Amino acid sequence: MKHVIHAHVPYARLGEHLGYAIANRINPEVYLPAESLDHIVWEELAAHAEALEAAGLATTIHSAFMDLNPGAIDTSIREATRRRIQQVMKAAELLHPKVIVVHPGFDELHYGDNRLTWLKNSIDFWREFVPQARELGTILAVENIFEKEPSTIKALLDEIDDPCFRHCFDVGHWNMFSTVTLEEWFDELGFYIAESHIHDNHGESDEHLPVGEGAIDFAGFFPLLSRYAPDAVWTIEAHNTERLQRALKNIKTFI
Repeated sequence: MKHVIHAHVPYARLGEHLGYAIANRINPEVYLPAESLDHIVWEELAAHAEALEAAGLATTIHSAFMDLNPGAIDTSIREATRRRIQQVMKAAELLHPKVIVVHPGFDELHYGDNRLTWLKNSIDFWREFVPQARELGTILAVENIFEKEPSTIKALLDEIDDPCFRHCFDVGHWNMFSTVTLEEWFDELGFYIAESHIHDNHGESDEHLPVGEGAIDFAGFFPLLSRYAPDAVWTIEAHNTERLQRALKNIKTFI
């Protein structure tokens, strides 16, 4: 398998899974929710980071996102989001991630009439952090969540226009919310993709099934990902070890 594959692991469980990750050559995508950021022991994080680096494993980070919004109309929400991203960037100084995945916070139902205000706030927000990402040698990658089509994320990426600010394409979220085809999404955002979250579902809920166990056309997806974003990080979002093992097995049938 030529692609280096990462796997989602919450920071609170990184210690217990460290041995498994090292033994099985699994590169972790470390999820840093608010609770972990509030109680993080930096010396412990540094020790985990050193163990991963010594084993020759790469890391990525999934940033805190719950209740946060970098484009919020309410300045206090943007400020709370800023504090969380500052904490994530501090963690990145130790973990040296290839990519830091962030959520856009856009929802058409909430921001339909305020889309341009949301977009301006988002542009201003991320411009603060792009220089720091460049210093750390990492990429901030905005993940699609509720987006029906790629125009809002594309406008954000086009305006910031920096190789340290890119897209994380979540194929599971695309299957749930998008009204455009995979080909249309990749035509718009394919060359911006720095990472892809890979998991399956039946289009109704975010099931995080192993590849090939839901309704997503992975036979069509993987060639598009390889063509448009050959260097993208592949991250399996399987929320337990048994599903991760099935995903790693199943993915071989598609590549």
